[in-house]
Amino acid sequence: MPKSFHLKLKTIYYVGDLVALNLAIFFASTIKFANGIEYHADRYPELFIAFNASWLLLVTLAKAYDLPRIERVSTRIYRILGLIVFHGLLIAGLWVGAKAYYYSREFLLLTYLFFTGLMIVWRTTLIYALRVYRKTGLNHKNVVVYGYGDIANELVVFFRAHPEYGYQFKGFFDDKITDGWGIKGSFKEIKEYVKANKIDEIYCCLPYVNYENIRDLIDFGDESLVKIKLLTDFRGFSSKGVALQRYDHIPILSVTSTPLDDWKNRFIKRSFDIAFSLFVIVFIFSWLFPIIALLIKLESRGPVFFKQKRTGQDNKDFYCYKFRSMTVNQDADKKQASRNDGRITRIGRFIRKTSIDELPQFFNVLKGEMSVIGPRPHMLKHTEEYAKKVEKFMARHFVKPGITGLAQAKGYRGETIYLHQMRNRVKLDRFYVENWSILLDIKILAMTTLAMLKGDDNAF
Repeated sequence: MPKSFHLKLKTIYYVGDLVALNLAIFFASTIKFANGIEYHADRYPELFIAFNASWLLLVTLAKAYDLPRIERVSTRIYRILGLIVFHGLLIAGLWVGAKAYYYSREFLLLTYLFFTGLMIVWRTTLIYALRVYRKTGLNHKNVVVYGYGDIANELVVFFRAHPEYGYQFKGFFDDKITDGWGIKGSFKEIKEYVKANKIDEIYCCLPYVNYENIRDLIDFGDESLVKIKLLTDFRGFSSKGVALQRYDHIPILSVTSTPLDDWKNRFIKRSFDIAFSLFVIVFIFSWLFPIIALLIKLESRGPVFFKQKRTGQDNKDFYCYKFRSMTVNQDADKKQASRNDGRITRIGRFIRKTSIDELPQFFNVLKGEMSVIGPRPHMLKHTEEYAKKVEKFMARHFVKPGITGLAQAKGYRGETIYLHQMRNRVKLDRFYVENWSILLDIKILAMTTLAMLKGDDNAF
């Protein structure tokens, strides 16, 4: 990317973000104080300065505008949400530090709600505008590939299939194959070609090239300001994340990494779990518990709560809590509930249908044994059985089990009669583990809530 364009793009980011922030302030002020101008004239002038200055400081220190060309829109949105959360923490710290408790909490909340919405719309619009711009051939990067083979060809096919990313393939260089489509020459000819044709990036395909030549190209890239990228064949591991780690000076590639291996992601997910669970326990469980407990006790003998050992993260057992929905029986740890199951009580049928029986699991979440969203935990007996029958079944235990999950939101809940039903559940669970984001959690929560309101035939 030319420096002039990069500078212009950064300026657009800065200006656009500040416009979104100040529009959010204005809208919040208009709603709270009936006149948005009143905010600027009489109220919180120091807060206005703090909002803008802290955002500029945050995005500068975080290098928030040095973004890769090839990245999911959802990943960009996730980064934006993270920046907004950190900005909120900065403002909260200033609020407490300055003891400025006279600030309207409603105003602050409205500001961040508007800011979040405006930023998502603004940044998404900019992403697609850039893609359209690059698709026309502008702001492109010239690239060559060193090493000819299947994976190298797939990379070129990707560049040609996605012109919106702005990569223009100029040719292959290979020491063994000197004649064929797109081949410009051997290793000895790369440097001159790169200089003559203003090449921005060289992709080296590790299966097909000499290691010493790559080191030579890396030195050349440092001197010529050409980026060198290494390409290796991980197509057999495409369903998994690949992460680079360093053991001192030794680079190690991990092919079983997941998004929740990152401590920042775990912190965000855990914070959401605690906040949401406390909300449910305080505002729903607190008043609903005595009603459900009384109805359970009136209908049948036995405890109000049912606890059962289930398989948790890293294959560790834990006691999962539920409201008791069945009569006390000897098959509880062996047999799944089925349609028209005689063990289910009348109140049990209602709380299972509405998922009220799962509410005590929010205490499991607070204890750190479960998450609000994640693969549903199975009885120990079923974990043992399905681990033998379903391929990669245990991979779902890389993360904490959830009160609801992607499989349940997609309709895979209730009794599992056929093996293909469990295979489909596990497939969705593994997708969740490998592609987690806070936006995915929120989407699953919304889908689950909608399913509860509509009613689910598989809930019995």
